[in-house]
Order: sequence, then structure tokens, then C-alpha cells
Amino acid sequence: MELIPTLKNSLLFSGLNDADLASLASIAVRRTFGKGETLFAEGEQAPGFYLLVNGYIKMCRTTPDGREKLLHYVHPGETFAEAAFFGDGTYPADARTIEPGEVLFLTKQGFMDLMATKPQFALNLVVSLSLALRRFVRQIEELTFADATSRLASFLIKRAGEKSTTFGGIIYLELGVSKGDLAAQLGIATETISRTFRKLKEEGIIELDGRKVTILLMERLQQMAKRQ
Repeated sequence: MELIPTLKNSLLFSGLNDADLASLASIAVRRTFGKGETLFAEGEQAPGFYLLVNGYIKMCRTTPDGREKLLHYVHPGETFAEAAFFGDGTYPADARTIEPGEVLFLTKQGFMDLMATKPQFALNLVVSLSLALRRFVRQIEELTFADATSRLASFLIKRAGEKSTTFGGIIYLELGVSKGDLAAQLGIATETISRTFRKLKEEGIIELDGRKVTILLMERLQQMAKRQ
């Protein structure tokens, strides 16, 4: 089935065998979205959860005084809104799209039926969850120990791998987010983001034009990303 490679590329489902993936594909529904849409809002009933195939989504809440509070970003290959399985069964935040893309929607009932009727599916899923947990631990370590330059370098490298154009060894990409949102995602101050971009530009590693980034020296950027 055409959805099997997409599901297998997800960290959550990477430990499942082909039979399990085929069962999962049978309950997955493809949905496309445009820029600036709200997939679901905080407090809505959660009949299932999602896997982001492509595009970019931010999870956020609205404060009592009307301000938007960014929680985190969802990248292609990641699942989100698993809260459908826990608590009161409502979505704990808004899911807003930043650029056009596609998701797979998996219903809670269909997923629970698979777990109940296929014990091996549930066991394989536990293995996948352990892999996901290790990834989250690594992310926490990166946020704790990596400096602003290495965090930004890592983001640019990841973004280039997701959506970019290469010509003559030069990589062109769109940030997809504002500097303020990017600062919140990386856990550093907006002023620091601006200074770090300026530093990379002064060293001839990148060029920056609004939200358009040109990576001139990918190897140097990769070296910075590894620095702790």
C-alpha cells in the first residue's frame, strides 16, 4: 500500500513490521491543508490523532489576555495530538498550519481496535515508543547544552533536508517561521537569534533576506551544529 513507506518513516511507527503497517494504513485517512488553517482547536473533542506527512504546523494556546503562546512545532514524520487517548479526550491546544501540506488522520477507535485484536501490533508499538522516548531525551539534552549557534545551525540543516533547492552547491530555503517563533522553538531570546544570524552572515556561511536563507558553506554549518 502506498501509505506504508510514509508510516514507516515516522519514528513512532518505525518499529512496526509490514503487516502491522498495512493494518495501520487501512485506518489512515489522508487530509490536505493550506496555509493558515486550524486543524483543531483547544477543547475540541479528539476523535483521533495525526501524522504530519509534509508541511509545517505549530501547536499553540491563547492566553486569557488574547496572546498566542507557542508550545512547539510539528515536523514531517512526527505524530501529534495523541491526547486523544488520554485525559478527557479533548485537544489540549490549537494546531495551526504554517504552510500547505498533508496529514494522515488515525481514529482513536480504529487504533484501539488494532491494539485489542493484534497483540503483536501492541508489542511492536511499545518498541517504537521506546525509540521515540530516546529521541525526546536527546532533544532535551540539545536544548540544555547546545549554544545558540549550534541550535540555529541544527535547525537550518534540518530545514534544508525538509524543503530546499540546491544549485551549484548552494542551498536555498525558506525559514517558514518568524524569528520570534524560531527563537521560541529553539529556547533562546529573539535578540540572540538576530545576533546569531548576523554572525553566520558575517562569516560568509549564509546569506539572509527576510525569511529566505542561502547556505553558502554547509560543511561549516554542520561543524557548528556538532559543537556542544
